[in-house]
Amino acid sequence: MRYLFGPVPSRRLGSSLGVDLVPYKTCSFDCVYCQLGKTTKKTTKRIEYVPFKEVLSEIEDYINAGGSCDYITLSGSGEPTLNSCLGEIIDAIKSLTDIPVAVLTNSSLLGDDVIRRELAGADLLVPSLDAATQGVFEQVNRPCPGIDIEDIIGGLVEMRKILDGLMWLEVLLVAGVNDKPGEVDALKDAIEAIKPDRIQLNTVIRPPAESYAKPVSEERMGKIAAVLGAELVQASNIEFTYSYKRDVEESILDLLGRRPCTLGDLSVCLGLHVNEVVKYLQELMKNKKIESISSGGGRYYRRA
Repeated sequence: MRYLFGPVPSRRLGSSLGVDLVPYKTCSFDCVYCQLGKTTKKTTKRIEYVPFKEVLSEIEDYINAGGSCDYITLSGSGEPTLNSCLGEIIDAIKSLTDIPVAVLTNSSLLGDDVIRRELAGADLLVPSLDAATQGVFEQVNRPCPGIDIEDIIGGLVEMRKILDGLMWLEVLLVAGVNDKPGEVDALKDAIEAIKPDRIQLNTVIRPPAESYAKPVSEERMGKIAAVLGAELVQASNIEFTYSYKRDVEESILDLLGRRPCTLGDLSVCLGLHVNEVVKYLQELMKNKKIESISSGGGRYYRRA
C-alpha cells in the first residue's frame, strides 16, 4: 500500500492504521525534536498532495479484507492539514467504517475557519502546542514565516467549540527551550482557554532532528505535568506488540551491520513507511542493539 502504513503501536492510540496525506517531510514546521529529521519542503500551501481517490481505495481495500485497528489516523510523515481534501477524506472514512478517525496535527493552520470545519467531524483530534509565546514557538517549532502563536491558540479555542469528538492536546518539552517557568505558565493560561479533554505531556524520546534537542528530566516533567494538569506520555506505557516482525528487525540489523543508514535509507531498502521503521528503531535502541549518530547534518543509525 502506498498511502497506508501499519497498524503500528502508538503510545497514545493503541493500534493505529496510519494514512499519509502529504509527501515525506512536507510540513509547515521544522521542529527541532522531529523524529523524521529536518523538514525538506516547508510550506503552508494547501493542495491535493496525494490523490483522494487512491487514498480512499486503499482504505476500502483494508476494511474489505477484514483489517482492524483502534484508530484510522491521519498523520504520516508531514502535516496532514496541508492536504486540501482533508475534510472529504474524513467524511469518506466515516461513511465506510465505525473505526474512529483520529487526526494528528501541529495546529499551525487552525486559525483558518475552513480547516476547523473540515476537522470538526473527527472522532479524535490530537493537536500539538509546544509553546505559548512567539519567541519560544519559533525556537522549538521553527514555523513558516507569518505563522503566529496567538492565531494558533485562538484557533484551538474555536476548534474545541465545534469539534464533534475529543481533543487530546499534546505538549512536547525540550530541555532548556520550552520548559522554563515563564513558558510553562504561559502554556497553562493557553490550555485553560482551550479546554481540551486531555493534556498529554511528552519529551524528546526518539533521535531528534537537532542533536541539541534533549529530553527534560523525569523529575522536572512530573512537576510541569502537575502545573499543567497533564498526564505523562512515556515509551514504557505500551508494549511493542502490534505487527512486530522479527524478520524486519533482522533486516535492519543486517543493513546497519554493513554500513550506517539514515531513516530514509532504511525506509527505501525495507519498503516500509518511515513511521513504521521508527518503531523498530526505537525498540532496537531500547535494547541497545543499535545507536544513532549525527554526521554531516544528518542522523544515522548503526549497529551498537
